[in-house]
Amino acid sequence: MKSQLEIKPIAHLIDCNANPSTPAGWLFEEHKRNGLFEFDPAKVFLYLSEKQKKGTISGYDLRKELRNKPVMNANVLDYLLAHIELIPEEWKGKFVYFWGTIYRYSIDSLYVRCLLWDSYNLEWRCCYIWLNYKFNSNDFAALII
Repeated sequence: MKSQLEIKPIAHLIDCNANPSTPAGWLFEEHKRNGLFEFDPAKVFLYLSEKQKKGTISGYDLRKELRNKPVMNANVLDYLLAHIELIPEEWKGKFVYFWGTIYRYSIDSLYVRCLLWDSYNLEWRCCYIWLNYKFNSNDFAALII
């Protein structure tokens, strides 16, 4: 008798309760701990505020607007950078922010991390954006559906 193997896709579980990577000398201002999250691009919504659709919004105002929304934290960003094959192709050309983690670098400097496609070096990378920045229609917040 032949046995049959069942092939199951690998679950990509991300511990969103853990601390994400942090540069030396930086602190967490805020880190929303979201438990275990199974990454699936269909569970991600790229959000734009109405102000972004019409122009720009400051990072501080956008942070307030996102306060009660299911934002992803930087653990998801770290996981995606370690598993770039999971990043949806349609994210290329967009800046995807993980507002569930806010960093502090100095007394008055708050930052959020962003995932972006570097078209010059042809690679995914992250950067830290100061909340004084004016976010526009190409700056998306990653939300959990």
